[in-house]
Amino acid sequence: MHKETEIKLRVSRETLTLLRDHPLLKKRNKSGWERRELTNQYFDTPERDLAKAKVALRVRRDGEAFIQTLKTRGQSVAGLSERNEFDWPVTKAKLDLKKLDGECWPAQLAELDKKNLKPIFTTDFIRERAEIVWGRGKTRVVIEAALDLGSVVAGKQQEEICELELELREGEPAALLELAAELAADLALMPCDISKAERGYRLFDANSYSLSLPAPTLSAEMPLDDAFCAIAWHLLGSSQRLAEQYRFNGHWRLLFDWVDQLVQLRALVSSLGQAAPRTSSHELRTALDALLADWRPRILEGQQEQSVRQAAQAQFLEELTGTRWGLFSLNASRWLLARTWTTDRTTRGNRQGAAQLGNWLPRLLGEEATALQLGRYQQQPEDLGEQMPRVERLQVWLHLARSVLDLPELDRLYGELNKLYELAALTIQDDVLEQRVQQIITVFQSRAWKTLLRL
Repeated sequence: MHKETEIKLRVSRETLTLLRDHPLLKKRNKSGWERRELTNQYFDTPERDLAKAKVALRVRRDGEAFIQTLKTRGQSVAGLSERNEFDWPVTKAKLDLKKLDGECWPAQLAELDKKNLKPIFTTDFIRERAEIVWGRGKTRVVIEAALDLGSVVAGKQQEEICELELELREGEPAALLELAAELAADLALMPCDISKAERGYRLFDANSYSLSLPAPTLSAEMPLDDAFCAIAWHLLGSSQRLAEQYRFNGHWRLLFDWVDQLVQLRALVSSLGQAAPRTSSHELRTALDALLADWRPRILEGQQEQSVRQAAQAQFLEELTGTRWGLFSLNASRWLLARTWTTDRTTRGNRQGAAQLGNWLPRLLGEEATALQLGRYQQQPEDLGEQMPRVERLQVWLHLARSVLDLPELDRLYGELNKLYELAALTIQDDVLEQRVQQIITVFQSRAWKTLLRL
């Protein structure tokens, strides 16, 4: 067994060609490009028991060799994935069931009758691989770069494979993101953690690609820095999965949710005060603002106009032909992995970053609630839109961290704030202003809001 640490990047055929001779890879290519034809047969039960357990099982033909591989449940964060992988040489393109036991076989599949495993789809592609080597400080980095072009075939359905895989052989995971970001500076690379196996399953069921990542595990005792990092990784990873699925099927709600993840990430970054100095987050905020400046108005218009919704997928595909989305995603991952916001902080900023979440969060929410001045907007509901950034800061923490708070009726407050936020985004009309006033009163009179104002 070995642990596979890699990042997958969706590319176009044109970009795949350009990568082969990219100066950065050419300079560090110590092996030259080796071309292989790989054919892969994936196996599962008719009920897709392996897929449900997040397990992939295949037999690969590589030249004259056959390799049986089992990949078990791992973790994937914003395109950077780690999984345990078991490989066995076999004599032909057929499963050797005797090898699927012991520590390699997941406990949740212990009762599975392995004789029910059948071929379900194939992934056949041409791989050009090279060993990319360079010195990073005092450490040596070795990364296998693979240019894959082919297709996934499930019954009568198929999807193209066109991607760059970067797999870490030696060095730190940060080197993977660093190399990917340098390539993404002038090539359109889309971080995408959907595996070839997941693509095969998606051809059977378009909704099998899970969009929901596990919610971050938070506690009142954990430091603010750790809580912020966990939530930010969650939002970034979710945004990438939504982008991939919207690219695939064009469902409007996915684009709406993609923008929402970016809005939440922007609000989260701006909520930390001295724990995240503005200089440390300037590039991240600037990139987020540029994306939101283009896509947020389309979402608002699309809520009212079908023609805007119909045009959106083509516009999104055009976005992906440029470098902006991929470069933002990769640089945001690097920023989080290196915890860049913690550098060059003041002593007060360090104390704030180390503060327990259960102590810091009530103070933040109380300050934001007081500064929101809902009483004023009850009299001037037409101006409520100017407070949307403040409401967003309240929303992101109440959405993902309210479980650490010991305050009454927080779930209800979160729901009522969402309604207020939606009204603040609507075009001003008499009935909208009336609804804003009524919703302000509802929020203002809630037990949780009154408690926040006293903090």
